[in-house]
Amino acid sequence: MLKVERISVMNLDNAIRGARNPMNSWEKGDSCYNEKGEYILGENDLGLAVRLCRSGTDHRKFMRQIFVSMDITAPIYWWKEFDTYKIGTTANSTSTMHKIHSKSFEAEDFSTDQLTEETKLFFQDVISQLEKLRLSFLETGDKSYWYSIIQLLPSSYNQMRTCTLNYENLINIYNARKNHKLKEWHDFCDYMKELPYSGELLTWEKRSQ
Repeated sequence: MLKVERISVMNLDNAIRGARNPMNSWEKGDSCYNEKGEYILGENDLGLAVRLCRSGTDHRKFMRQIFVSMDITAPIYWWKEFDTYKIGTTANSTSTMHKIHSKSFEAEDFSTDQLTEETKLFFQDVISQLEKLRLSFLETGDKSYWYSIIQLLPSSYNQMRTCTLNYENLINIYNARKNHKLKEWHDFCDYMKELPYSGELLTWEKRSQ
């Protein structure tokens, strides 16, 4: 299970203006804000952006200046792979260390959508044991119960992080993970396709420019 919420794309206007700096071609810029406050790339600016993207990382530096903020909820096993992309990304997560005992354990706290029916039955025992440990820790304050929770906690436990990335990060992620065996990566790539000008700048599914 993977869910992305509260997506914000920022600085598109400044990034596109900066893309024209090397050739001093600012007068050719034709982008503007619409009545909804959205920045709409004009034909000239979009064409330039596409050409720079296709020319490689040295030419598409402006992509590093298009920032994206999003809240991602995903299992720990997916976050271990996401953490490969450290450069140019920032994340603040909900705290397992401080808050793991603050609410009861429920099946919805875990990504179990790919479990077999037999395994789901077994997993209920794991959740029950985690809940027993949580209640024992709350009752006694004995840190051994807390440690037992931390060490028993399955990697399917869902964690939410507020992440800041840029379009260059996202190009790399899409190209590396779009065919990955984990369903969560396919879900994440689907969210990427909803970003402004994704087809032209990120996934390259639109090649008309």
